[in-house]
Amino acid sequence: MAARPAGYPARPDRAVVRDALGVGVAVGLSGFAFGVTSAGSGLGLLQTCALSLLVFTGASQFALVGALAAGGNPFAAAAGAFFLGVRNAFYGLRLSQVLALPRALRPLAAQWVIDETTAVTLAQPDRRAARIGFTVTGLSLYLLWNLTTLLGALGAKAIGDTGAWGLDAAGPAVFLALLAPMLRTATERAVAALAVLLGLGLLPVLPAGVPVLVAALAAPAALFVKGRGRGEDGTAAPAPAPAAPEEDR
Repeated sequence: MAARPAGYPARPDRAVVRDALGVGVAVGLSGFAFGVTSAGSGLGLLQTCALSLLVFTGASQFALVGALAAGGNPFAAAAGAFFLGVRNAFYGLRLSQVLALPRALRPLAAQWVIDETTAVTLAQPDRRAARIGFTVTGLSLYLLWNLTTLLGALGAKAIGDTGAWGLDAAGPAVFLALLAPMLRTATERAVAALAVLLGLGLLPVLPAGVPVLVAALAAPAALFVKGRGRGEDGTAAPAPAPAAPEEDR
C-alpha cells in the first residue's frame, strides 16, 4: 500500500474498529430480509443458509431468489447472480495489493471480499488500519448476516405467506437502500436509471432472470454515450507537432 502523505495522521485502532463494526452490524441485519425472501421463494431452510454461508454477496443472493420466486429458469437465475458477483473479483485484485496478506490466508480472505469490506478497507490511511478494517468488517458482517438469514428463514416459515405481509418486497428495498448512497456521479446515476428502465421494461416480455442480464448492458451503454459526448464538445485532441522548417539549400 502506498505510504500516506507526510503529515497525514494514522487512525487509532479503536476508530477503525468502531467504523468497521458500524458497517458490519448495519448491513448484517439485512440478512433477515434475505432469509424471509428466500423462504418465500420456495427454498428450504438449509438451502437458504447455504447461500449465505457459501455465496455471501447480498446482491447476487437477492437476484437469485428473486428470479426463482418469479418462476424463472434456475440457470438464468444463477447466471444473473453470477454476473452480479463478478465485481468482487475486481475488488480482490485491488485488495490483494492493499492488504498484502500471506498466501495461506488469501483463500479465506477471498470469502469476505464484498462491497462493504472493500469500502472500509480502501478508506484507511495505511496497511495496518486497512487489515483491521477488512477483518472486523468481514467477520462481523459474515457472522451477523448468516445469523439473521437463519432467523429470517425461520420467521418466514412461521408467518406463512410472506407476500400477504408485504415481506416479498423486503429484498429489493434493502438492495436499493444499499445502492442509493453509492451513486455519487452523474454517470453512475445514469447507469442505475437505465438499468432500472431495461429491467422493468423487459420484465413482461422476457423469462424471469433474463432482464437482469440485459440490464447489465446499461453500464457500457452509458459509458459509450459519455465518451461520444466528450468527443463532440470535449476536449480537443492535442495539436500535431509543428513541422520542422526546411533546411536552406
